[in-house]
Parts: sequence; structure tokens; C-alpha cells
Amino acid sequence: MVPRHRNRTTTRGHDRLWILQAVVVAIAAIITIRLFTLQVLRHDAYAAIAENQHNLGAKLQPQRGDIFVTDRANADVLFPLATNREEPTLFAVPSSITDPGATAAALAPLLGITTDELMLKLAKPDDVYEVLQRRLAPEVRAAIEVLQLKGIHFEMERWRFYPESSFASHVVGFVGYSGNERKGLYGVESALDDELAGKAGKIIETSAAREFLPVGGGLLTEATNGANVTLTLDHTVQYQACAKLKTAVAKHGADGGALVIMEVKTGRLLAVCGQPDFDPNTYAKTENPSAFNNPVVFAAYEPGSVFKAITMASALDLGKVTPKSTYVDSGAEKIGSFTIRNSDLLAHGTQTMTQVLEKSLNTGAMFAAQQIGMPAFSRYVRNFGFGEKTGVELSGEVGGNLQAFSKKGDIFLATTSFGQGITVTPIQLVAAFGALANGGKLMEPHLVDTVDYPNGQEKKIEPKVVRQVLRQDTAATIAAMLVNVVENGHGTRAGVKGYYVAGKTGTAQMRATTGSGYDAYKTIGSFAGFAPVEDPRFVMLARIDVPKDVQFAESSAAPLFGEVMDFLLKYYDVPPTRTLE
Repeated sequence: MVPRHRNRTTTRGHDRLWILQAVVVAIAAIITIRLFTLQVLRHDAYAAIAENQHNLGAKLQPQRGDIFVTDRANADVLFPLATNREEPTLFAVPSSITDPGATAAALAPLLGITTDELMLKLAKPDDVYEVLQRRLAPEVRAAIEVLQLKGIHFEMERWRFYPESSFASHVVGFVGYSGNERKGLYGVESALDDELAGKAGKIIETSAAREFLPVGGGLLTEATNGANVTLTLDHTVQYQACAKLKTAVAKHGADGGALVIMEVKTGRLLAVCGQPDFDPNTYAKTENPSAFNNPVVFAAYEPGSVFKAITMASALDLGKVTPKSTYVDSGAEKIGSFTIRNSDLLAHGTQTMTQVLEKSLNTGAMFAAQQIGMPAFSRYVRNFGFGEKTGVELSGEVGGNLQAFSKKGDIFLATTSFGQGITVTPIQLVAAFGALANGGKLMEPHLVDTVDYPNGQEKKIEPKVVRQVLRQDTAATIAAMLVNVVENGHGTRAGVKGYYVAGKTGTAQMRATTGSGYDAYKTIGSFAGFAPVEDPRFVMLARIDVPKDVQFAESSAAPLFGEVMDFLLKYYDVPPTRTLE
């Protein structure tokens, strides 16, 4: 009985082993058949699916919104400053290429790269998608098409395009790479990146039948395109103002410059110009990346005598001086171990506060500030918006430096009174002078007019009053005093025939690059002002950086201001307010 029992067990063991072997063979056969089907019989079909993976990515990506401007003469016409256009991308399916070496040798000279570089991408027998070059030139694509190379294909990709090249480049910025992510860099492209970029689509895992593209058991939700943005810039004003700035910079052999124009009552920016500029279509070729920074919001500097208007307005508002208040100008004043002199190195004797502005007397600005005192003066300066960002829709804005107002010592009250030892930006200055023109109301500068979303909704940016800085009568008084600067003082070349123009020059020395103190041979000239004074429409800041042929702003920034303001008043058909000579 025992042997028979053993035989029965042995037989059952053989049966199980045979079944296991049969199962293994069957599974192997199924895998072999499946691989044969995938790799041979259905290779082309699956390769095609793989080739379309990039297209799937494109469907997940939203279309970036456009950036537009209009102009007064064509209010219904939108001029695109930033838009999208499709350009060809060359890609390879290495698994379909039978002779990678020959293919690389044929393509390399057309693409401007070496055969070895191409071989690194083409010699991958299991790879089904390799980008070889993006944004192909039309003639390069045509030459490649003639070759009819197996495994070499084209597809269209969306790219950011700037139709007017360097026009308003500091305002617009550009789209580039931040790490592996494409996003807006600089300007409006950066400041409004969230609105412009839209929202990417995504794959939702679901079994429900929908109209979206099935992918791996999931469904593709549609991407939400970005919003279109229309700026407050006037196309014609921007063109004329920036062209005149560029000419002035070249004329004076200057390092650069800035110009900004704002509507007095609304804060709408009509022109924002900087030199040197750049072409956002080829930003990677820009030799000095510092050119990307918008000098209107980024280039904080010691404003010099243009700041005397702020000092005098503060003293007037507190009732510490009147236009006819006098002091005795000895030409210099000693404060501790420091001696501060007038820029003309002259003593003028008894002078009124109006004459202080006309002749741009440092000692007179110091006198006015001493009547105020540091705490009150600091409060006024900050109320004018200095020391903080304006909030304009441009990336890279800085708030300037007012640390001198926190330091002890009479010397700091003295130097800040004429714009030395502090830094401000052109956008802050134009907003502050806008308050002098606007009955003492400080407006928030804004560059965006409307944001139009894909769902049809529109967001309109309305004017915003930041605060009342001065009494209305004070603003009228300082405006009249600043007219005298243009009529009788250093600002005569900023005048416009037929109009009363108010403004102030400023010639600021630059800090020495080595050691302490200032460089006597390097200055920044500014002129800030508004017109027409009876009913101010436009406020402007013109700045010329380090002119080589002249020293003072009356010969650099003031003439530029006058030329642009003359164009502006005529372009907007503002009637003359005085008899033309």
C-alpha cells in the first residue's frame, strides 16, 4: 500500500509541474505576440501617437493674451505691441531613422550645428520624439523639405512676437525662460503675467464619455486662454516722445535717458520711454542685460534741484513762507564742517522765494526747509509718494531711498532740501508734480486701460486719488511760482509759445565710482513740469543721463521737455492761452 501511495503523489507532482510550465510558456507566447504586434505590426501607429505627444502638450497650454495700444486719431484701432504667431519646429523620430549618420550629415550644415551634436539626438533607436531646432527660418525649412529625410518632421508652435520691435520695449518686456518655465519677464509681460498667461488645461481621470480627447483613460479639459490687455499709452505720443528722447540722448552723447508723460487729472500714462532700449524679439542678443530695466521705474537717482519745488510747496502749505518771503543769500552757508554753495557760486543778496526757484538757489531751498523742520518736511515728502512704489503696472519698480530723513544732524535737512542724499524715480517725480498741477491731489499713475477676459468680461481701470497732499490754494501758488522759472529762470528752453508752462530744472551730480563724494564731471539733468497752467492737462519728466557736451539741465532736459510738450499740446488741440508773438 505504501508504494502505491508514493506513485500517486509522484504522478500528481509531475502533473502540477507540467501545468506550471504550460502556463509560463503561454504567458511568454502572449508577451512575445504582444511585443511583435507593438514593435512590428503596429509600430507606425504607436510611433504616430508618440509623435503627437507634443501636440497634446500644446492643447494643454493656453494662448497668451495680446497687449494693445490705441491712439487719439484712431480710437477704435488696436495696435498690437505683443501677440502670438506660429513658427515651425523641426523634430525627429529616431526610431524611424535607418541611417542616423547620413541624416545628421545632411541636416547639420542647414541647422548650423555639428554632426556630432545631431548624432546625440538621432542615434536613439527607441526614441520617438526629439526636438532638433525651434523657430526655423523659412529658407531653412524649405531646404530641409527638399531632402525628404525619413523620420524628420515639422510642427507648428506658438511663440511670442513683438510686431513693433523696440517700440515701447521697456513697457512691454518680453516672454522668456525662468528655469524651465516660459513666463513674462520685465515690463507688462511680467507685471500682468497671470492675466496674460491664462490657465493651463489638465487631464482628468474619468470614464464618462465626453467630447474631449481621451488620454490614458482620462479626458483633456480645455485650457483657458489669457486675457488681452489694452494700455493707456497713445501710440502716436509714445512714438514721438521716445524718438525725441533718442535724438536728445544721441545729440548730447549721453549714457541714456528717460521720459514719462501723465494725464494730470487721471494718472493715465501716455508715454513711457527709456534709452538705451532693446528688441524683445531678439532679447537674447542684447549685449547688456541692464537695458531690460525700465529707467522710469527702476533708475532711482538723486534728483537735484528739481526737488526744490517739493520743498517750497511744503513750506508754502504750512504757511512758513510766501512767494514774497525774503532771505539774504550770501552765496554759501556753513553747517558744521560742511560749506554748501549755490551752483553758480554767486551771492545774490536779498531774494524772494520765487527768485529762489527762478535762480535755483541752494541756500534758498535750505532756508525754506529750515522753516519747516525735519519731521514735517519728511512727512510731506512721503505724502508726495517718495520712498514707496507707485504701484504702476510695470515690473522692477523701486521705491527710492529716503534714509537721510531719519539721520540726525542739520546737514541732512540742508542737503535733502535741494534733492541731494536721497533717491527718487522718474515715475515718482511725475506723480508728485502731477499733484502740484492737480489742486494738490496725488493721482496713482496707471498704465493699463482695460483687461479683456476670454469669457467676455472687461475690467476697466479707473483713476485713483492716492491722497490730498496740499491745499488747493497752495497748489495754485506753487504752480504760479514755477511759471516764473520757465518765464524768467533756468527753464526758459522748456517753454512753449502760446502757453504758460510750469516746471523746474534739476542738475544732479552723480556719486563717484571710487572713494566718497560726487563726480564733478558726471551729471543727470532733469526737467519736471506741466501745461497749460490755467487748466493743466499733461505733466512730464524728461531726464538725460551724463550728457557729454553740456553740464546743466537747462541745456539738455529742458529743451527736450519743451519740444515734446509743444507736440503734445498741438496733437491734443489744446487752445493757446496767451497771445502768440
